[in-house]
Amino acid sequence: MHASPPPPPNIVLFVVDDMGWQDTSVPFHTSVTPWNRRYRTPNMERLAREGVLFTNAYAASPVCTPTRVSLMTGMNPARTRVTNWTLRLDRDSSGAHATLLPPRWNLGGLCATAGPDRTWQAPTLPAILRRQGYRTIHVGKAHFGAIGTPGADPRNLGFDVNIAGHAAGGPGSYLGEQNYSGSSRGAENVWDVPGLEKYHGTNTFLTEALTNEAVREVERAVADGKPFFLNMAHYAVHVPFAPDERFYQRYRDEGLDHTEAMYAALVEGMDHSLGRLMDVVDSLGVAGRTAVIFVSDNGGLAAHGRTGEPHTHNAPLRSGKGSAYEGGIRVPMIVRWPGVTPCGLRCTAPVISDDIFPTVLHMAGGADAARYRRGVDGSDLTPLLRSRTQKAARTFLWHYPHAWGVAGPGIEPFSAIRAGDWKLIYFYADRRYELYNLKDDISESRNLAERQSGRAKRLARALRERLQAIGAQTPVEKATGLAAPLPNVTGD
Repeated sequence: MHASPPPPPNIVLFVVDDMGWQDTSVPFHTSVTPWNRRYRTPNMERLAREGVLFTNAYAASPVCTPTRVSLMTGMNPARTRVTNWTLRLDRDSSGAHATLLPPRWNLGGLCATAGPDRTWQAPTLPAILRRQGYRTIHVGKAHFGAIGTPGADPRNLGFDVNIAGHAAGGPGSYLGEQNYSGSSRGAENVWDVPGLEKYHGTNTFLTEALTNEAVREVERAVADGKPFFLNMAHYAVHVPFAPDERFYQRYRDEGLDHTEAMYAALVEGMDHSLGRLMDVVDSLGVAGRTAVIFVSDNGGLAAHGRTGEPHTHNAPLRSGKGSAYEGGIRVPMIVRWPGVTPCGLRCTAPVISDDIFPTVLHMAGGADAARYRRGVDGSDLTPLLRSRTQKAARTFLWHYPHAWGVAGPGIEPFSAIRAGDWKLIYFYADRRYELYNLKDDISESRNLAERQSGRAKRLARALRERLQAIGAQTPVEKATGLAAPLPNVTGD
């Protein structure tokens, strides 16, 4: 008799919104920093002890929707042309720029099948997993598609269950007393978090309400004998901040001002949610076959020196959300896959959010993985998860042909490439190149484009070739109405 194959693992993809690389007590840098000492994230610490921590993990974009689409498809934003955050089909979310206009990008977002004009159609991770027998559960922020498109509802992307996910990219409010609505401060109701009416008028913080619902769905899937894929996508730690009273006062007592205390409490509340999910799979006896992937969708929102602005602290990384610099794209990432990942490994190999799609397909059994390789830009991370060998011979692309609408270092239309330790950024407005050695200069303080002109030219050619190969759009020059040129250099 042949033994029955083991059941496929449950998979929790735990996505945090706008969480910076330093917003945790887990040190992702080479040593503990003052910011690591500020935050309390014991469950992230636990996850890191039991799995692999990636010190060079990246989001596919410095803003949210493009990265979230990459998580669902494995495709780079330059390919999908979902290159900025989405909300409406009739209004571009791009900010104003003095000399450039955005291209005609896919502002409708993602669809699993044919959708309206200016949407991207691709096989989605939950749809594939559902066909393989998984119960697919979305809880929290979706932000995959614009209002009125199929992709605005995660159930149209392959999720069996959708709790609180819709077109908007932030919460109206974190407070149950305010019905998770921003109406009290004059915000449009498009931002109101849907589907949580039973918590309205209570003192249940949004992070906790979402966790309650996620725990209930996990318990139901296990009781039904179904493997589950949970996309636990918190609205935290996105603005508008509010005090999570479970944790807020302790940070005030430690001397933090109101904004900083609200933010630190948001981080701790998110971590508490992670702990509850790890505890529930323990209590249900399925922890040994439940993989957990923790990641942020982009870098932390930085203040850029403006008094009173909600912000995080990305140092030694430069700048923050929306930026070409490391503070905009480098993110915390930890993977625990029992029986596969070594415990407590720090992996220095660069990885990117595009990689999660093929990695999860491998986790789920891999039977269909080859069928969905066409157009996928990510790589299966299983070899890195299984082994202590750390290979870094990969090249990564970022493409953001927009003005985000916030001023700050590197926050302007750009494309960038990382090869090994070297990163080249091309800014479209003035056709400027910046070159950094991230191993020696993680803060990107020394532009070596002139000193290392040969290397800069080689990387510029590689960047151009990649952008051309996947049909990337460039901004439009206001003066001419023509597309801004791709990187273009000659000689070695």
